[in-house]
Formats: sequence, structure tokens, C-alpha cells
Amino acid sequence: MNYGFFQTIDGEPESDWATGRVRTPKQENLYSVTKRFIIFMAIVVAWHGGPVCAADTNNPVAKETATTMDSLDDRRKLGPGDSVTYRVIEDQDEPRSLTVTDSGDLEVPYYGLVRASGKTSRQLAGDVKTLLERQLYHQATVIIAVEVVNKTRVVGKVYVTGQVRNSGGYEIPAGENLTVTRAILIAGGFSDFSDKKNVRLVRKTADGKKTFVINVQSIWEKGDLEKDQVVQPDDLIVVPARLVNY
Repeated sequence: MNYGFFQTIDGEPESDWATGRVRTPKQENLYSVTKRFIIFMAIVVAWHGGPVCAADTNNPVAKETATTMDSLDDRRKLGPGDSVTYRVIEDQDEPRSLTVTDSGDLEVPYYGLVRASGKTSRQLAGDVKTLLERQLYHQATVIIAVEVVNKTRVVGKVYVTGQVRNSGGYEIPAGENLTVTRAILIAGGFSDFSDKKNVRLVRKTADGKKTFVINVQSIWEKGDLEKDQVVQPDDLIVVPARLVNY
């Protein structure tokens, strides 16, 4: 019994039981290819557990879908020339495109200039929320998201010293996640007697200095990119010498 699967018997095409039509060899081949493709796609969907959601990816939250202030970026700091999208949920208006001025301020609709430079999107949204609710709104859910980063500006410097070929301070471009390994490469790379397994990243925090020990050799050899720290302005990278040079 066929049950709708089109097989050939003694080289003759078999009828489609649903339509009574006989498939030609060309149609039979097309059907076979189509069937294999459908099976392949079913396996792919089953492997991924169904459709891929935005939350399963590493992409940032889309500006137009952000509806809570907790979802706003709290890492990248704004600066002159950066463009952001701005809206207040309660207004039910479309997002507006605003640009941070050369003096570091943002012209907030219905309010005026608010200091933006040096703040993250979440910090700025919190400040604007406070100002709006103080004078204009009973409740304001402010959504601010980076639209375009002005990559011509510099957010600060990272300092590289020790067993590298060119010690010194190196600029951190806006909108770029400069890591420890990349900073070392910019400094000319390791010298001949460097200890690549115990590179220190020293960072000033509100609670004092914090030191991270990074195995750069492992990052390069094994691809442990998640262990490659992103530097911040005024970070110090110290590359020590090997205890035994051979």
C-alpha cells in the first residue's frame, strides 16, 4: 500500500492516490528533492528548539521594542556627536532622533538641555525621568538608546607598560570594545621575555584599585575570548617578565 508516497514499481511511476494522476520521472525527482528539503528543515527546527527569539541572541535590544528602562544599555557612555533615539512611553509618540551637542548636552523635547556626556543610556534616561516628573509629568517612562556612535571621538586612554615593545598610553575610540589583547598588540606586542600567562589589568574603582590577572597566551592559543577583558579609560596593563628566561 502506498499511502501517498510516490514510489516506482518495475520502473513505472505510480499514481497519486489523492488525484489519480501519474507522476512523470521528472516530477518524481522534483518530489524527492522537495521531500528531502522538508525533512532537513524539520531537523533544523527541532535542533534549535523552534524559532529563534531575539532574547537568545547576543544582539542589543531593538530601540523600537524597548519598553522598560531596565532594558536600556548601562555600559556604553555617551559623548559629543553621538545620536540617540528618545521617547516617553506615556506620550505614545514615535521615537525622536537626537544628537549630543559638542558641549555634551542633549536637547530634551519640552524641557531643554540635559547633561548627557559621560552617562550611559540608562543613567541619562533616569536623570531625564526625574526632571520631567518634577515639572511636567505625573509618570514618565523614558527610553533612550544609542543610534549612531561618533567614532571620531576618544573616550580616554589605556596605559600599557612592562614587557611590550612600545610602552605608553593609547587612545580608546568611542564605540569600540578595546580588549587587553588588542591593547597589547597596539603597543607592538610582547617582548622576548614577557610572561604572557600573568598579564595584570589594574583598574581604579570607587572602592580602590582592582587587579585582574589575564592569561593572554591561553586566549590566543585556545580562543578563550570570553576571558579577554574590555579595557576602560585610565586602565593600566602590566606585562611582567618571565622568572626564568630561556
